[in-house]
Amino acid sequence: MSHRAALLVIDVQNAMVGIAHRPAPVLAAIAGLRERAIAAGVPVVTVQHGGGGLEPGTEAWRIAPAVAPGDGETVVHKASADSFLGTELDAVLKESGVTEVVVTGFATEICVDTAARQALSHGYDVLLVEDGHMTSVRPEGSPYAAPDASVAHHNEIFRTIRYPGRAIRVLPADGVDFAAPPASARQPAS
Repeated sequence: MSHRAALLVIDVQNAMVGIAHRPAPVLAAIAGLRERAIAAGVPVVTVQHGGGGLEPGTEAWRIAPAVAPGDGETVVHKASADSFLGTELDAVLKESGVTEVVVTGFATEICVDTAARQALSHGYDVLLVEDGHMTSVRPEGSPYAAPDASVAHHNEIFRTIRYPGRAIRVLPADGVDFAAPPASARQPAS
């Protein structure tokens, strides 16, 4: 099977950007990846969460303008942290012949992490964009990891996690080459 990447933009909605830690550089990284993906003919799939204060049609629910999908681009609607659960994401990717998902979005430790792990379980290679995901601002004394620590932690987890027969990479946005297959892709399980 030949390599074919797709860019996933997960939950980069106005409400999420409003509570995000350092959203500007992440939005810029994702916007740049979107432009490059579109220019290269790589599918861009925007995942949009609904419910729990993100009611369809509201300003909070809308995708942030910097990364909003254009006409004809695929938008997958979800109602849980899992972009694959109860959605058409897997079918959309398979229909496009995708073998690797390039993962970006919000929130690092919830929806981004879940989507990346589920992509692996659904048979896709994963490229986590190290500067293309973000999490929320945390109040002083929060039991959650500080935002920068959470992002760094997840980048490191995905640098070391292994799934038989899958390639997992963590690269900065400017290091993403949508046409280049991962060096260790499709190695037989041991």
